[in-house]
Amino acid sequence: MPVITPSITTRSQTITDIIESVALEETALSHILNAEGEKIQKMVAMDDVTPEMLLATNKSVESMVNAVSRLEMILQSKLSTFDGCMCPAADSTTQP
Repeated sequence: MPVITPSITTRSQTITDIIESVALEETALSHILNAEGEKIQKMVAMDDVTPEMLLATNKSVESMVNAVSRLEMILQSKLSTFDGCMCPAADSTTQP
C-alpha cells in the first residue's frame, strides 16, 4: 500500500501544476492529430492505394479523432474547475 505524506505545496502552485499538466496533455494530443493527418497524406500519395484502403484509413483516423475529442472534453472539465479562481499573487511567506 503506498504511503501518502503531506505536502507543503501551496494552493496556487497546485493550480499552476494542474493547468500546466493540461497544457502538456494538449500538446500530446496535437501531436497525435498531426500524426493522423500525416497518415492520411501518405495513404493518398500512394500509387497503388485502393478505395478500400482509403476507407479503412479514414475509419481509423475518425476513431482516433473521436477519442481525442473525448479527451479534450475531459481536459476542459479539468480546467473548468478553476473558472473564477483568482489566487492571490504568490508569496513565499504565506500558506493558503
